Amino acid sequence: MKTDKPREIALKILNGQGKRPLCHENDPEALFQLYGLNERDRAFVNKIVQGVLRWRLRLDWIIRQFSAFSLKKIDEDILNILRMAVYQIFFMDRVPESAAVNEAVNLAVSIKSPRHVISFVNGILRTVCRSRDEIRFPDREIDRAQYLSVFYSYPGWLADKWIMEMGGDSTEALFSAQNRFPDINIRVNTLRISRDALIESLTREGINAGPLAWSPQGIVLEGFRGRVDSLTAFKNGLFQVQDQAAQIASHLLSVEPGDMVLDICAGFGGKSSHMVELMGGKGQVVSLDNNKERLIKSASNAERLGMKNILPIEADASMPLSSLFKCKFKRVIIDAPCSGLGVISRHPDIKWNRRDEDIPRLAAMQKRFLNAAVSVVEKGGELLYVVCTVSREENEGVVRDFLERNSDMSLVNLRKRAPEWCQDLIDDQGCYRTYPHIHNMDGFFAALFSKGE
Repeated sequence: MKTDKPREIALKILNGQGKRPLCHENDPEALFQLYGLNERDRAFVNKIVQGVLRWRLRLDWIIRQFSAFSLKKIDEDILNILRMAVYQIFFMDRVPESAAVNEAVNLAVSIKSPRHVISFVNGILRTVCRSRDEIRFPDREIDRAQYLSVFYSYPGWLADKWIMEMGGDSTEALFSAQNRFPDINIRVNTLRISRDALIESLTREGINAGPLAWSPQGIVLEGFRGRVDSLTAFKNGLFQVQDQAAQIASHLLSVEPGDMVLDICAGFGGKSSHMVELMGGKGQVVSLDNNKERLIKSASNAERLGMKNILPIEADASMPLSSLFKCKFKRVIIDAPCSGLGVISRHPDIKWNRRDEDIPRLAAMQKRFLNAAVSVVEKGGELLYVVCTVSREENEGVVRDFLERNSDMSLVNLRKRAPEWCQDLIDDQGCYRTYPHIHNMDGFFAALFSKGE
């Protein structure tokens, strides 16, 4: 039986979630190329995959109401077929219910499912269609945590955690905001073009581009679902893909032309390249990471942007850095590995890959990175700590521990240092903090430390 290729690919990707390393059987880009998918089909696949990942718990709740079997007894590929169909039925208005059901049955046939399993898929989905207005969710008044967990599709531990830390209303607003498909944010390469000129260039390519609300170098590509790397402006090195919250964080270090900056845990080099731009191309950024592949990609990206003053170094940032560098740095930034709970809107799989016990483990790692970095900060120099999470243990908890262990370091009140245009993003402790449901950007935290003379 002929199957719908985009749905078949979506199923392969969902079946491969959590399996590393990726191979051609579950790597999205490899599958797109193998099947020769056009941009429209790619967008359809991405929407289904991202949608199922965002709403998995809610989809399972619905399936469970019509299944005579525990979900644990349903094979993973069949469960993902059901999830895909239920997602289309409830969240994709342009897909007729009959098409969602029929294609799910076709997929079940294509993977050589037994006849009773095919009937099971068909029966559940047709019942869902008939009874969609009768779905019942946990009572919001009796158990708000369970309601928020199921209705917004978040693990129960996270609902409990956020309700305790920020209250029920804020948790609900945060969950809702992080379930939205985010627009792509980019940062203009100011060494080559102005923001206004880039917006004009993108508009000529048929992109709905406009300035971001906060970042002076930021542009939003509204509704864009194509491949960014296919745009002429990208190929010409005119911009870098980067969320607004990350763009703003780089401004907090107040780099100047001629500075030598150390970027610890540099990853793919987004902040490294931004530092070069903020220095007007006059200065040096040492980009340190323990992953060689990331550094290679960072170097390639720097070449695309036309930046030659980024020096990649492969090293473990948790070890004493004074043994690696003979010099000290006036400016140091640590974009530390974290839970990523502030970027769930862009990476919904984080919801299911994180556990409550991960938080203290990651906080301990962040503390090691910060403590190791102190030795390479010169007297009077500054150290910026950045994480893309809204977890207290990884934010103010890490700051408090760091200050207790390093008497020569003090917290800088960013209200006295941050640019005027981002003052509303500075909290009462003088730290940078953003929330998806309040600021319409990723959840970030940053604290700036100064080393005594």
